[in-house]
Amino acid sequence: MHWFYLSDIQGKTFQLPESESKHCSKVLRLDRGDTIFVTNGKGSLYECKIFDDNSKKTTVEIINEFVNYRKRNYKLHLAVAPTKTNDRYEWFLEKATEIGIDEITPIVCFHSERRKINQTRYNKVLEAAMKQSYKAYHPQLNEIVLFDKIIKKYSDFEHKYIAHCLDGEKAGFFQSINPNTESIVFIGPEGGFSPEEVSLAILNGFVPVNLGQSRLRTETAAIVACTAVSIINQ
Repeated sequence: MHWFYLSDIQGKTFQLPESESKHCSKVLRLDRGDTIFVTNGKGSLYECKIFDDNSKKTTVEIINEFVNYRKRNYKLHLAVAPTKTNDRYEWFLEKATEIGIDEITPIVCFHSERRKINQTRYNKVLEAAMKQSYKAYHPQLNEIVLFDKIIKKYSDFEHKYIAHCLDGEKAGFFQSINPNTESIVFIGPEGGFSPEEVSLAILNGFVPVNLGQSRLRTETAAIVACTAVSIINQ
């Protein structure tokens, strides 16, 4: 199964972007008449036949359409502080997409060592992971935002959690997950959330949770949270 991505698909016949056209004809060596699958990243999947195998403008024709392809019964938003090394955050983006995630917001916290991201690069990682795992939904990657700003934005949100390692009363995340719902989980940087950040989150209605007995890296904690939500919703 050969999987391609084009965000704006209009009409029964359309052209793939140049990068996808090159991959189709030069890398995969697909020819006119071959079948491929193209998603718009919004839940629609199209079974297509190659009409013209031009390496810069491959033209395909839709022969079948699948709406809400493999739509999940829940929505997950992870707000995760960027890691010190960029490849670890990209690993998180890739694996979270494979497991199942809807929205990602990089956050700047008191202990953050990285305060800028490469939005274009991260979206390419998400796109590649979406295609590799045969998904029809492209996770939404938001711009990086200050912790104080986003925590207040979700004060009225129903299912919201902050995972931290500080002392104090915390619920087990696995036991706190509500299936078939929309939730947001905050994961801090390498130094963890500050006491002031945890207090602000609780003040805004966030449930403090732990992700187990081990102290986890940022990207590991994010994947544990993502996996837990996925398993609970099976």
